[in-house]
Amino acid sequence: METAEITTKTVYLSKRGKKDIKKDINKLDQERRKLIRGLHELDKINNHDGRFERMERLARLDAIEVNLDEKRKLLQMSQPLPRKRSRLQVALGSIVELMDRRGHRFIYRLVDSIEADPSHGRISVASPLGQHLIGRKASDTITLNGMGSQQMRLVRIS
Repeated sequence: METAEITTKTVYLSKRGKKDIKKDINKLDQERRKLIRGLHELDKINNHDGRFERMERLARLDAIEVNLDEKRKLLQMSQPLPRKRSRLQVALGSIVELMDRRGHRFIYRLVDSIEADPSHGRISVASPLGQHLIGRKASDTITLNGMGSQQMRLVRIS
């Protein structure tokens, strides 16, 4: 999951999204500790290659700390996805089942942009498809214009 520029707006995350960010924080923290240990070892070397390696590791450490800070702030300002108020209309947090003209079914959960990952069934409410789905009801037809016009029928909302 990529970290976007963090603003002061509330970010809504699913349980999985929150878990993924915590996992990313743990990985970055482990990498940070490993880099710090490596820097202590490089302190013992005082040649050109050692100084160059130290500069590279310090730059990497700085990037990791910035990323860690962003993810921690994101986690701090996140809220759980709103409870499903109505399964009659698509909203943030809804799980939708769509069917194209050929009968292929697609299942997506509508999430905030920070958590979007279409390959894992999570699409952003800000995406073209997400925007077309918000407020729709089961059996509505959604027409997507892009590389040719594609129609999909909203089969189920949960």
